[in-house]
Amino acid sequence: MRCNVFLQGIGAIGPGFDDWSQLAGMLSEATPFSGEETRPPTLQLLPPAERRRVGMLVKLALTSGAQAVAHAGSDAARLPTVFSASGGDGENCHVLCETLASSDRSISPTRFHNSVHNAASGYWSIATGSMASSTSLCAHDAGFAAGLLEAVTQVQATQQDCMLIACDDHYGGALGKARPIADRMAIALVLSATRNEHSLAELSIDLSDHPADEQAPLPALQKIYKGIPTARGLNLMSRLARNEAGAVYLDYLPPLSLSVQVKPLQVS
Repeated sequence: MRCNVFLQGIGAIGPGFDDWSQLAGMLSEATPFSGEETRPPTLQLLPPAERRRVGMLVKLALTSGAQAVAHAGSDAARLPTVFSASGGDGENCHVLCETLASSDRSISPTRFHNSVHNAASGYWSIATGSMASSTSLCAHDAGFAAGLLEAVTQVQATQQDCMLIACDDHYGGALGKARPIADRMAIALVLSATRNEHSLAELSIDLSDHPADEQAPLPALQKIYKGIPTARGLNLMSRLARNEAGAVYLDYLPPLSLSVQVKPLQVS
């Protein structure tokens, strides 16, 4: 069953870009792709005590979410959220496994509570004072599509705005060899059931048996497109950056893909 939502705001952090405007410049070919590794964001949302404890995944999630909320003119404290990550805090998981394999198996309480899959959601509620509902999920390489489908479903069911924050971190050591992720990345989208002055595009979403897009929007992005699960959203982001109508097919659970029809709403 096809669902329609309106995109209100975007946040993005990843290889060579610190926000949506930089990513949009790359995707529209106004600026070249630098290929630089993802730069750690300066996280100001959390109190100093919590800020010292968080890992890169939480920093990416909260910073991209704050960007999207500001872009949409939304109230973060009242905005339901969906967090999607293919594997959670990879570096933290690596350190925990190293500790358990050592002679001193004492686990840091901070590392333990940062290892749970909904850690970013908890820190978001602390940072924003949000008491709104939050969902955390995982779908391996289909994480971006699964998160988008969940957020759209919530918008349709509740007729309230909802924000998707999809993010990925890479693993260290043996875990990184078993599950290589090319770099860190986050994309945040604020979605609404109704159009307003902030609406950037209308998205029409459905499950499909059409093959998922195999190619990145630009050849220079192919490595991160296939190497970071969140980057499977780049073809959608490219349509938005170019203010271009059309369809993209996102990796979902085989044999299905997620069909997204894009209809821009703002004049270039």
